[in-house]
Amino acid sequence: MKIAMMGSGGVGGYFGARLAAAGHDVTFIARGAHLAAMKRDGLKVMSAEHGDVTVKPVQATDDPGTLGVLDVAIIAVKLWDTEAAGRAVLPMIGPGTLVISLQNGIEAEETLTPIVGAEHLAGGAAFIASAIEAPGVIKHIGTIQRIVVGELGGDHGGGITPRITGFAEACREAGIDAEASGDITRILWEKFVFLCGLSGTTTMLEKTAGPIREDSVSRRLLADIMAEVAAVGRAKGIQLPADFVEGRLEFFDGLPPEMTSSTHHDLDRGNRLEIPWLAGAVVRLGDELGVEVPANRKVCQALEPHIMGRATP
Repeated sequence: MKIAMMGSGGVGGYFGARLAAAGHDVTFIARGAHLAAMKRDGLKVMSAEHGDVTVKPVQATDDPGTLGVLDVAIIAVKLWDTEAAGRAVLPMIGPGTLVISLQNGIEAEETLTPIVGAEHLAGGAAFIASAIEAPGVIKHIGTIQRIVVGELGGDHGGGITPRITGFAEACREAGIDAEASGDITRILWEKFVFLCGLSGTTTMLEKTAGPIREDSVSRRLLADIMAEVAAVGRAKGIQLPADFVEGRLEFFDGLPPEMTSSTHHDLDRGNRLEIPWLAGAVVRLGDELGVEVPANRKVCQALEPHIMGRATP
């Protein structure tokens, strides 16, 4: 399978390396020091639970227009780059090309559809704690490394199709926990509920999962953030169980204490934050739908000074 990872950080780098190690023709689209290190030393994934892997030599470029038509284009860039990434993959798209976003949030597919075409785009959710540890090196924390993919509708009518099951099977053969879903929109919202809670608390409080759950006030904040997101989802017609947030809290309690969010990593490194597309999206939708979201609004207000990055010591 010929695959491009449009974005080669914690998500694209990790899953792309597993697929490449399994024998797939994977090209990583990156830039700067990360690209230079991959070209020089290969791409290394460090995972205590699933084993390290090094892809060397690695196919990597900063010019996606040179790749030709692909079987699958994975978009794994930060959310502010979604539109640009969609336009960058256009030269890779042939009649049978599948485009999958493995980004955060619940708005990327809406942005990508008019660019790449509904007939090419499928929905995807990545569940993993991973980040660039150093240029050319991806570090994975914990045991979770899961992808769920499914049709969004359009010409393919939603549900599970051969192209979806084919990609999921390729991922499983690469040692990735992968699933084809007939209701990917609900899966995306389930992830969004937890992601907003995790990113909001870890970034605003600058703490990892362990300290947050050990403190009753911060744990309550986590629960409030997730409850608001779930309420917005239900107002949008998403079928989330009444006890969904309680289940996510139980899941949170079982995470490694050092677990944190990519947004927290970005804050620490002085990078731009995805908060406008996470808590910010909850606030926008809450205002549109008449759902009160004070906890998510608090996250936005607290982190607004650092949205474009903050100075690091």
